[in-house]
Amino acid sequence: MTAELEADPSDVGLDADRLQRIDTHFQRYVDDGRLPGYQVLVARRGKIAHLSSGGYRDRENELPVEADTVYRIYSMTKAITSVALMMLWEEGAFQLHDPVARFLPAFADTPVWNGGSTMKPALVAQMAPMEIGHLFTHTSGLTYGFHYVHPTDELYRKAGYELGAPKGVDLATACDAWAGLPLRFQPGTRWNYSVATDVLGRLVEVISGQPLDVFLRDRIFTPLGMTETAFDAVDRTDRLAALYIPDGDKKAVRFDPIGKLAARPATFLSGGGGLMSTIGDYHRFLRCLLDGGTLDGARILGPRTIGLMGRNHLPGGVDLITIAEEGMTELGREGMGFGLGFAVTLDPGRAQIAASVGDLSWGGAASTGFWLDPTEDLDVVFMTQLLPSTTHPLRPELRSLVYQAIID
Repeated sequence: MTAELEADPSDVGLDADRLQRIDTHFQRYVDDGRLPGYQVLVARRGKIAHLSSGGYRDRENELPVEADTVYRIYSMTKAITSVALMMLWEEGAFQLHDPVARFLPAFADTPVWNGGSTMKPALVAQMAPMEIGHLFTHTSGLTYGFHYVHPTDELYRKAGYELGAPKGVDLATACDAWAGLPLRFQPGTRWNYSVATDVLGRLVEVISGQPLDVFLRDRIFTPLGMTETAFDAVDRTDRLAALYIPDGDKKAVRFDPIGKLAARPATFLSGGGGLMSTIGDYHRFLRCLLDGGTLDGARILGPRTIGLMGRNHLPGGVDLITIAEEGMTELGREGMGFGLGFAVTLDPGRAQIAASVGDLSWGGAASTGFWLDPTEDLDVVFMTQLLPSTTHPLRPELRSLVYQAIID
């Protein structure tokens, strides 16, 4: 974040006094112990108009949130991985309707759940092959072990895939394991939040011939000046925010068993949830997308590609509430569609959120979140470190607080 990007809020159609409501609101979360700390960035028309923070990155050691604090962005990784694979799509390397098995043969034989029990499942073959487009849109039939809803979730947990991957497992091995577990439904028929974006990351590796971390570094992070984004924080532990979970009263308590993993070298390159970043780096990524795929003279995507990614790709053009399976997700479902790596607002009224039709968004498991609104030329990033993201309604609250500050 450089000085020339900053603006007086009134210069970009925002009310400075109304923007201060953001900090008044989230400071209450800090003061009563529900959040350890927070950081918010609001940018409009290419200018940062509001950048604020409160509380601590490490409450126990009284280390404050600072401009360069490093966060586990978890599923905010998904947007970056999706962009990476679409860069290869632009090179003609694949089509969205191509079978996943063209590049990852193990998925040709992945069975589909058809009843029974986890001890004796009834399985059937795929009626039509899983396509790469299904991975982008979470309509592949894959799942997450942490859902605790369907028998297929339990099978993932039994295989060691509840949160991340078993120790020592790399991305290629994980994909082979998932290919051997039953799909929750026939590909392309339902929506289920899943490891699909991790599989997209493996496709990046196979198609490009590079490890995912190298591809992201060389093709996205370096060109966009995202110097703080990587799969671990080994060399930045002094700036890494501690991780917290709620206690019985929803007060944030430190959770080092998972939190300390970020300080170790990454072996599982999770394209669905493995990156660490700063608020400034993620803003640069969003700004690039809002500007049609270019930033400071570096182009990573064409504007028509971003337009394609931002369309609702769910079957029949329905919203998530119509097609989604039960399970945890990062955003609401009614009035929301899904594109190639992002949730897409279809109807703000039905979604009951402050938004514009066509804005793109997602969040991370530790309560981080972002959205970009092409209509308002607006991007917003929220950082904190509280698992799970369903603990407090932070994201819809932030949306209300940002949109009420737009006066032009």
